[in-house]
Amino acid sequence: MKLRAPMPELDGAVKWLNDEVTREDLVGEKPTLVHFWSVSCHLCKEAMPDINELRDEYEEDLNVVAVHMPRSEDDLDMQVIEQVAQGHDISQPIYVDSEHKLTEAFENQYVPAYYVFDKEGQLRHFQAGGSGMKMLRKRLNRVLGTEEK
Repeated sequence: MKLRAPMPELDGAVKWLNDEVTREDLVGEKPTLVHFWSVSCHLCKEAMPDINELRDEYEEDLNVVAVHMPRSEDDLDMQVIEQVAQGHDISQPIYVDSEHKLTEAFENQYVPAYYVFDKEGQLRHFQAGGSGMKMLRKRLNRVLGTEEK
């Protein structure tokens, strides 16, 4: 996805966990962080406390949506996905992308991967990999129009 590209529709989930949201639910009021993760991804699990911290800290000002992107057949077991999500306190809506429909819409190839959209639904920042939480926070603050917390 190119910067300033519109957020894709959130269609085609095999299942939603915690809550189901649509693009219309997310665009208009506040920015959105979409993060891709996988149960077999060690870096994803390491980054989850940081993502949860951002989710909780900016609860009033930021939408957060998780996308489970399987990397292999082993990542398709719904029970395992639910257990890992619960074990890592992923309470935000989780789009289970077992058929890679959203992965393709985002043109995403990585886990973990982070997409920051402004409140109009335009992509403002993308990054992949387990490090760089300071950069992600900096970009979120810029989109939110807040100073460094």
